[in-house]
Amino acid sequence: MSAARIDATQGGRWLGAYVLVYLVFLYLPISLIPLFSFNDSIQAAFPLQGFTFEWYTTLSGNSALSGALANSLVIGAIAATGATLCGITVSYMDLFGRSPLAFTISAIARLPILIPGVIVGISLLILVNLIGFGPSRTAIVLGHILVALPTTVVIMKSRFAAIPKTIHEAALDLGASDWTTFRRVMLPLSLPAIVSAFMLAFLISFDEFIVAFFLAGTEPTLPLYIWSQLRFPKSLPTVMALGTAILAVSFVIAAIAEILRHRGLAAQRPVPANLPKPEETERGELQWHST
Repeated sequence: MSAARIDATQGGRWLGAYVLVYLVFLYLPISLIPLFSFNDSIQAAFPLQGFTFEWYTTLSGNSALSGALANSLVIGAIAATGATLCGITVSYMDLFGRSPLAFTISAIARLPILIPGVIVGISLLILVNLIGFGPSRTAIVLGHILVALPTTVVIMKSRFAAIPKTIHEAALDLGASDWTTFRRVMLPLSLPAIVSAFMLAFLISFDEFIVAFFLAGTEPTLPLYIWSQLRFPKSLPTVMALGTAILAVSFVIAAIAEILRHRGLAAQRPVPANLPKPEETERGELQWHST
């Protein structure tokens, strides 16, 4: 075995060990939440005292929890819809608008992902106070649209970029207007990515805490409700049960969104290079023969 191959093998082992340590560091604390949510004790500590579903049964019949959940669902749906529509428009104009302004707007739309959440929250709080909204559900929706917009722009831009530009040009050559081409050609081809962008934007809005902390009024979202309950030690097992349910639902939604995104990308397959070529008949007509 050559020295280069030995070095490559050792490098692969070190890389595998690094990935394993990283995964343990990242997911081990998360796995403790479901573990202690079934523990028959109000303290999150080892050894475990027993197995119980009591903390899950306490989730039902809680009016404050139900109100916070309803607020998060409504805000998440509205914010995801707004962020997805904006992401579709911004990414499409960036790729097909051929305008420096469209490129600038697309770059600005991706900036919030680089700005600390505290800065975004304070800035939005000042803005909504100046506008007159104040801390309210409307303010949270606007803030969550801003936070989720970079994700939708990235997803939709990658999807539009995967569609051959010849399809867009062919529709224009056949007499379709830009709006007709966008509505009847590009949107149907991008439908899986649109659904994926909406679902991920909904997850971002549903789980977002910092911006909601600054913009919430008298109607808290579910993350704010969970944060308020952490002050009471007896509520910790119920919070962990609620966190486990949120983790499970978030994992399912994220998995479905990723499957849809990959399925949409796989549906746009490249044209094979060895297509059969037409042959000219005696009458001057083109006739196709399979190879």
